Amino acid sequence: MALLPQLSSPVTLGDQAYAAIREAIITGALKRGEKVTERGLAESLSISATPVREALRRLEQDRLVERTGPRSVRIAQFGKEELREFTMMEDALRALAARLAAEKSTAAQRREMSDCLDEADELRGRLRDETSGTDTERDLVLRIQGLMRHFHTLVDEASGNATLVQMLRTVDAFGSQERRDFLLSEVRGERSKVVDERYRQHRVIYEAIAAGNGERAEELMRSHSHVSNVSRIATRFPN
Repeated sequence: MALLPQLSSPVTLGDQAYAAIREAIITGALKRGEKVTERGLAESLSISATPVREALRRLEQDRLVERTGPRSVRIAQFGKEELREFTMMEDALRALAARLAAEKSTAAQRREMSDCLDEADELRGRLRDETSGTDTERDLVLRIQGLMRHFHTLVDEASGNATLVQMLRTVDAFGSQERRDFLLSEVRGERSKVVDERYRQHRVIYEAIAAGNGERAEELMRSHSHVSNVSRIATRFPN
């Protein structure tokens, strides 16, 4: 078969709109169940409706939005059973990513993971000295959560499997808003010690990856993800 010409892949307005709307859903700027229109999103992004329409079609495929009319969508909501199934997929995928990262990660990738954890540790030290309930405390918690989210992204990317990374990005988008709200409630509640333990698990997972122990990294990541997700579902659906 003849070689095909190399194609350039510039970032289009549709790509930018997709990334911006997706991030707004993940962070909670666009709330679950909220109805939005192509026109409203286009005005917010200061672009025409055409790239927004393209972005929404992709977000429909990701199941992050649901079509409610020719030019309107609703940010997707998920019930307890759907969320439980998503977290089961996440547990399995993250465990596999950790195993592959232990087997395939480069020294530079492991160094980046370690630097991420070191930065989070520094913020944790500052958090221990902060008065509970303050805006500063909330900011520190969210910055630490952002670093932990980045750590998981680094592990996923170190797996070296593009298909796995894409699947994890999709699964992760379903619960980021809930994770943020859930973490804030736990840090200020009776489960703060549980949060501390989950935080320390990241370092243990990293050590398994750095040691090249894929089986250990997989086991630790599966347990870490499962415990976190079970608590999150129980908090969101108490009955």
